[in-house]
Amino acid sequence: MTKTPRITKTPILDHLDGDEHDTDWAGHDPSVGEMQLDERSALRRVAGLSTELTDITEVEYRQLRLERVVLVGVWTHGTAAQAEASMAELAALAETAGSEVLEGLVQRRDKPDAATYIGSGKAGELREVVLATGADTVIADGELTPAQLTALEKVVKVKVVDRTALILDIFAQHATSSEGKAQVALAQMQYMLPRLRGWGESMSRQAGGRAGSNGGVGLRGPGETKIETDRRRIRERMAKLRREIKEMKGARDTKRTRRLRNEVPSVAIIGYTNAGKSSLLNSLTGAGVLVQNALFATLDPTTRKAEFEDGRQYVLTDTVGFVRHLPTQLVEAFRSTLEEVADADLLLHVVDGSDPLPTDQIKAVREVVTEVLRETDAPAPPELLVVNKIDAADPVTLTQLRGVLPGAVFVSARTGEGIAELRERLAEIVKAPEVEVTVLVPYTRGDLVARIHADGRILGSSHEPEGTLVRAKVPEALASALQDYRHSA
Repeated sequence: MTKTPRITKTPILDHLDGDEHDTDWAGHDPSVGEMQLDERSALRRVAGLSTELTDITEVEYRQLRLERVVLVGVWTHGTAAQAEASMAELAALAETAGSEVLEGLVQRRDKPDAATYIGSGKAGELREVVLATGADTVIADGELTPAQLTALEKVVKVKVVDRTALILDIFAQHATSSEGKAQVALAQMQYMLPRLRGWGESMSRQAGGRAGSNGGVGLRGPGETKIETDRRRIRERMAKLRREIKEMKGARDTKRTRRLRNEVPSVAIIGYTNAGKSSLLNSLTGAGVLVQNALFATLDPTTRKAEFEDGRQYVLTDTVGFVRHLPTQLVEAFRSTLEEVADADLLLHVVDGSDPLPTDQIKAVREVVTEVLRETDAPAPPELLVVNKIDAADPVTLTQLRGVLPGAVFVSARTGEGIAELRERLAEIVKAPEVEVTVLVPYTRGDLVARIHADGRILGSSHEPEGTLVRAKVPEALASALQDYRHSA
């Protein structure tokens, strides 16, 4: 029998230090993001609470109280380094959710066991590790079927949580906007519906039937079991959430349509979670959004206006970070948010240069983006790779990345290194179609002059008796609006 490799006292990723850096911006007042970080840090989970399985009588809306945990994974393909990186990422996810990782176990198999995920023998060994460490929760590095979840819990006799439920728990903790909370709630219910279960007879009680134990006179007849009632209530709640998200989507669509009408170029920042996307947004715009050394610190998209050196305006949108094996429930629930990716003029793909496997991050992100674009039938926007955290990356790794990613820009959002070069590359790629016009705008139409200043580039202006004479380069839509005021020199 192959001996199970162990990751003893799995260390939390030391290399995750991008979204991590404190918002130490020179001359910067405390921002909304920094205040959110203080609020998030003020709430700590209480360690040592029992999470033993108990009979429940209500629907299983159990909030994951992850405390002292043991990780377990199945290594089916790839290299040993990839298997260890996956476990290290799971440890970082567990810590982000508020738990203490005690042990990590990896089982080498051709495929996960259909019954207990890791096999009955290894499940028994896992029970011994749980007893030895005093853990109260086991986290599996994969999505378990309802049968696997139940069977593994029966063996280890503590709560078992899979990777999908763990990510959903983190999203539930970090969502702040109404839309974000609704999207997370919908994803949780989609995940929970096929896994709804109870212990004892709490979910199988039924008032109908002929057995005298079902309540006797007055309680016999057809009826729903408790689990059927709860499933129906969940479906009704999911339908309501979908309606609410659709209504919220309208407001964001209106803002996006206004930007498209004004032909303001849009740049969407995408990338792996904790790659430093929010830090990069702050460096480019001074937005002061929440920056934290944690996975999925950003769940609500943030859009900020910025300017190129020539005065042209564009908007930057910080999007939700991706991760390997991102739950399909989350992709579906956050689809309206991810539409920012489909409508962007440019995708700024941020890569963590200090990660041991940055190319795997790039592959995982592109898979999710491809799925989103497939659903919207939109052509893929151009992509600019940005390798972040070069101040913390290994020089050898950076040299290899420069060879593998010849068109990438290498920056450090923390120190500012490479940011100027990134701005120049953005200005070269994002070019709004412009028309040079010379117009004489009456003084009564100051609103048009304001639009020229806001959306165009002034090449020259003077005040004439009839109005303001302006020579500028403006977007095509604005040029059409100025057609009646054309002036020939």
